[in-house]
Amino acid sequence: MKKVRVGLVGSGFVAEIHVEAFKRVAAAEVIAVASPTEEHVKSFAQRHNIPHWFTDYRKMLEMDELDMIVIGAPNYVHAQIAIDAANAGKHVVCEKPLCMNLKEADAMIEACRKAGVKLMYAEELCFAPKYVRLKQLMDEGAFGKVYHIKQSEKHDGPHSPWFWDVELSGGGVTMDMGCHAIQFFRWMLGGNPKPLSVYAEMDTYVHKDKTRGDDNSLVIINFETDWGVVTCLAEESWAKKGGMDDKAEVYGSDGVAYADLLRGISIVTYSEKGYSYAVEKASRTVGWSFTIYEEAWNYGFPQEMEHFVDCVLNDKEPLVTGEDGRAVLEIIFAAYQSAGTGQKVEFPFTTDAEKPIDLWKRS
Repeated sequence: MKKVRVGLVGSGFVAEIHVEAFKRVAAAEVIAVASPTEEHVKSFAQRHNIPHWFTDYRKMLEMDELDMIVIGAPNYVHAQIAIDAANAGKHVVCEKPLCMNLKEADAMIEACRKAGVKLMYAEELCFAPKYVRLKQLMDEGAFGKVYHIKQSEKHDGPHSPWFWDVELSGGGVTMDMGCHAIQFFRWMLGGNPKPLSVYAEMDTYVHKDKTRGDDNSLVIINFETDWGVVTCLAEESWAKKGGMDDKAEVYGSDGVAYADLLRGISIVTYSEKGYSYAVEKASRTVGWSFTIYEEAWNYGFPQEMEHFVDCVLNDKEPLVTGEDGRAVLEIIFAAYQSAGTGQKVEFPFTTDAEKPIDLWKRS
């Protein structure tokens, strides 16, 4: 079987998810990983039996046998890594958010187009089995004329220090997790619905000691569809205790559905001593907890990477592209501007801001 040979950029939390996902993709082989800290990247490579490791991703890109890279590095380096990979003739999978701003997004898209390589945007919610079934129900007409969709993702904060630094991340929870909800809405509504307006409320409620970014936000987006306007609500939080919550709701003229990505598949557990791991972002396991199983599969990571590998092998159009990542980023910028001004932002919307946080507040 012909295999796509993969290189990972990054050896942290998300890289662990990626490498585990690829272990379930028969048509792929992770052959290299690059990350700046030698001790960490070497240990990562040895632990996962990856034959090549580098402290400079550009050296990894010199490998002729490499077909595709997956970027799991901090937001502020996404664009340069993607452009360098395109120039080296490698297909690119980029974790969310696509990059820091729209200028970078355009440069990434153009570099990949010019090089004839694919730019694929890693939005796993489009592959999560429960959400895939939810979309099937909607497409079958189970809910009639859909008028409202809600998606929420909440926990008590990110796993790496750079997320808290808005100079490196570009923003707070809306930048970090709002991108999930926005692409989820676009996918549910047919892939490229026209945004009409964005209104957002956000603040730093709990983590003022850690960040200038928002740690809780509500974003309302009105999309124009073939059947009328659909109002979508994204609820995002870095301030919610008790581990990850990821939920979606769909409301229509003939029905409604509630999908809980994690709680409906977890084991309800009580322990007076605690145990090793319950679910992502859960800080303790003493007392009642929700013990997840097949976590990566239920999030959709293996299915996502299998799809991207198939796109490379068979020259298919990805379900989620660089253009999708740019469209998501545009709405994120509009949300920060809305929160900063207290006004609804109408589309078409343009901005030359370097970071979404620049449109919100300065302190």
